[in-house]
Amino acid sequence: MFSIASSPQLYPLTDRAVISLTGDERVKYLQGQITCDVTALNPGDASPGGHCDSKGKLWASFWVANQGEQLLLVLNRSLVTRQLPELKKFGVFSKVDIDDASERWQVCGLAGEGLSHWLSHEVGDGNLWQGGVIIPVAAEHALLVLPKDAALPDLPRGSEQEWQGLMIQAGLPDMSAEHQGEYIPQMLNLQAIGGISFNKGCYMGQETVARAKYRGANKKAMFILEGEAEAEVTVNQDLELQLGDNWRRAGTVLSLCQQGNHCLLTSVLNKDLDADTVLRIKDQPGSRLRLRALPYKLTD
Repeated sequence: MFSIASSPQLYPLTDRAVISLTGDERVKYLQGQITCDVTALNPGDASPGGHCDSKGKLWASFWVANQGEQLLLVLNRSLVTRQLPELKKFGVFSKVDIDDASERWQVCGLAGEGLSHWLSHEVGDGNLWQGGVIIPVAAEHALLVLPKDAALPDLPRGSEQEWQGLMIQAGLPDMSAEHQGEYIPQMLNLQAIGGISFNKGCYMGQETVARAKYRGANKKAMFILEGEAEAEVTVNQDLELQLGDNWRRAGTVLSLCQQGNHCLLTSVLNKDLDADTVLRIKDQPGSRLRLRALPYKLTD
């Protein structure tokens, strides 16, 4: 549906929020809150990650970057209202300041053939640039987080919809507020993209995440679906699975990209689905969706 551009393009993103953590104990504090290993991140490094409640259900999935002077979490803007207070809850006991810094940062996607070469020429070694940070998210794909007053690179512009399609094709999760408190991190494939450390020690929800790995407690995963819709598709819309002549509820839309009737989306579904499984969008009886291969191997 979306092919990567033949040369680097810039995708200004309006739906991303940036949470900032500053203070002497920012690394120690965040290490005890989220799924990935924050202590392993040197300035310029980044990782996917998740922030869970005490039961292991996600408040947010995100990218966390060590910007040098602060830690930055880049996430779907709709998550902040509920997630930020949860992240700050125990901060009063640590030397850390946590706030929604979205108004101080601009977030863009970068993608296209030759992007790594362009970055090495423009940025040089490391990912710190112009007071911000570059976050590699997939081969020849990156997030660019710059101060609000910094000049953006002089590159051809792509649309936010195109970027969303590229992220779905890369199998990268993007949850919205509608799904907060529903999924454990493995249901969004965070373990498959390096977003969970299983040897970092305790963090919020760690027992549930570990049980899913070591006891096989998780039976769901995020899949990519592609096909034709009959009308507009929305986040959290129900999906149905074909069983003979009947249909039954299978999951909901996690993230999507739609051009006309053609639809590309992610959904959390049972892990044991056959490759030729047919699904449809509820209340759109003529719609048809099929599984598309993930670009990585699923693990527990």
